[in-house]
Amino acid sequence: MKEAEENITTGTGLPENAFRELAADEAYVPVLEPAHDQKEATPYSVLTGVLMAIVFSAASAYLGLKVGQVFEAAIPIAIIAVGLSNALGKKNALGQNVIIQSIGACSGVIVAGAIFTLPALYILQATYPDIMVNFYQIFLSSLLGGILGILFFIPFRKYFVKDMHGRYPFPEATATTQVLVQSQASGAEGKRQAKTLIVASLIGGIYDYLVATFGWWAEEITSVASSWGQALAEKTKLVVSCNTGAALLGLGYIVGLKYAFVIFAGSAFVWWVIIPLMGTYGSDAFQAMTPQALFADYARLIGIGGIAMAGVIGIIKSWSIIQQAVGLAARELKGKKEGEQPVRWQLDISMKHVVLFTAIALVAVFLFFWFGVVHTLWQAAVAWVVVTLIAFLFTTVAANAIAIVGNNPVSGMTLMTLIIASAIFVAVGMSGTSGIVASMVIGGVVCTALSMAGGFVTDLKCGYWLGSTPRKQESWKFLGTLVSAATVGGVILVLNKVYGFSGPDALVAPQANAMAKVIEPLMMGGETPWILYMVGAILAVLLNWLGVPALAFCLGMFIPLQLNTPMLVGGAVAWFVSNSSKNQKINDARRDRGTLLASGLIAGGALFGVFAAITRFAGFQYANPLGYETTQILGCVAYALLIAYLIADSRRTSRL
Repeated sequence: MKEAEENITTGTGLPENAFRELAADEAYVPVLEPAHDQKEATPYSVLTGVLMAIVFSAASAYLGLKVGQVFEAAIPIAIIAVGLSNALGKKNALGQNVIIQSIGACSGVIVAGAIFTLPALYILQATYPDIMVNFYQIFLSSLLGGILGILFFIPFRKYFVKDMHGRYPFPEATATTQVLVQSQASGAEGKRQAKTLIVASLIGGIYDYLVATFGWWAEEITSVASSWGQALAEKTKLVVSCNTGAALLGLGYIVGLKYAFVIFAGSAFVWWVIIPLMGTYGSDAFQAMTPQALFADYARLIGIGGIAMAGVIGIIKSWSIIQQAVGLAARELKGKKEGEQPVRWQLDISMKHVVLFTAIALVAVFLFFWFGVVHTLWQAAVAWVVVTLIAFLFTTVAANAIAIVGNNPVSGMTLMTLIIASAIFVAVGMSGTSGIVASMVIGGVVCTALSMAGGFVTDLKCGYWLGSTPRKQESWKFLGTLVSAATVGGVILVLNKVYGFSGPDALVAPQANAMAKVIEPLMMGGETPWILYMVGAILAVLLNWLGVPALAFCLGMFIPLQLNTPMLVGGAVAWFVSNSSKNQKINDARRDRGTLLASGLIAGGALFGVFAAITRFAGFQYANPLGYETTQILGCVAYALLIAYLIADSRRTSRL
């Protein structure tokens, strides 16, 4: 294999071939020297990562339960890590910053797994007082789910981050890597890249902070703001909407036009075909509902069925990869070595240890179910089999979703898991309030495992681009999981006592309320919308038959329209920038500069989004004197200016 003679970089600070497929005789050489040991897991990086995990677990849990969205902690933590290393004057801090980010990022994925499911027990407790939940159930559900997510994904690391190099956009990993690589920047080119990233981060961050805090322009522009749009929505249930945030625009740029279009097509199919049909030709009850209500209560469920079937199709397609992972484990257990010894930056935890730790974790899960949740041996065994199969098989689905769109459909997959698991549990005699507790705690394990698997692929892809040691990232991830699980367990208990999760003054907890709404009729007797799930499943099969990426399309059906439209806008900007010159080298340079700018918009939006949430929750109230229609017009203007900035600045390059 031909090695690159020099590590030629693009305007992103990464090697020229970082984002494209490699030729047959071409090798990718990371930023850090791959053959030499690097300073990575040090007392400084580990302790700082643990601190980040604690702080961001608490913040993510509170904000996620308050507003219904868990902000991605990886990017803010990467920004803090780079800032700290620069402030402390640390030399060659890139490897340490990767470890800080990897440990700290456990917060977001563990929190998502916990708050999407377990607060549902407190919500249902108001109706069924005999439902009991305690700290160790929350803690162990999060901890064991996180550990399974790590262990189940390790065998697939090489496939996703190395073998599939250049085939997936990895938008979140791209933005995080762009932040981290700045700690390695040196010379005039490095300073220029750092300045470009900082300026874009400030523009994106301040833009998102102002709209979220003061609302001088609309955060979401919609057709119902006009009289004709309202009439159209009332008569046909047709709505057009777009979030004007900087972070989503940057995300769409990195995803690119191909996947952005497929995702948007799924959203358009739901909002412009399914919902108008339901609202126009459906029952009187349907015709009386708003498009948003039709989406939340009915149309979105088709997307859930599609995601589940797309996941099954993905499992079938990747069956050879699963067999390879299992075969590798079997060969290593027999003591057979294959091929040459990999260099440092391709070293994983040995498969013998992965198998051993997985066996221990699965035994712990079984004991937890038996003594802590179900209390009946054979029912605990059934629950254990369900969790093991779903968590392992859907690991690749979660990783695929993150690799394509940077958005893990974990809540959708967990809802489907709850439905399947609950149907099985009822069949084996596990129903009523005890069945509710069992299903939600078990769902928490699966949700956290899938959330961890999806988040972990981001960490390991960052490490691949930069040249970190996978084994060190994998090993220290367990510590971050332990700390985050303990933190989120305590925070959920405190928030339930202080605010609660149901009632007029309670925390919103929308995902947990959705889980409670689904699980109650299954366990207490009621109707389940199987037809909607089946329609989504059949649609996914047809899409796959036609060669359309079913998972991306069904993700679009599940995610609201206003979040998918800016993905298409960003993808269109990326296409325009990449084809704005007759000179291909100039096009490549403009595309790379746009990637750096888009990463800055994502990073700034994520960090300042936290600041905006803290500002609101601290009690700051701003009385906006502008009317609704005025803010809508200003939203269109502000968004157009943001798009113009991204296009114009991306084209500011003289590289030939």
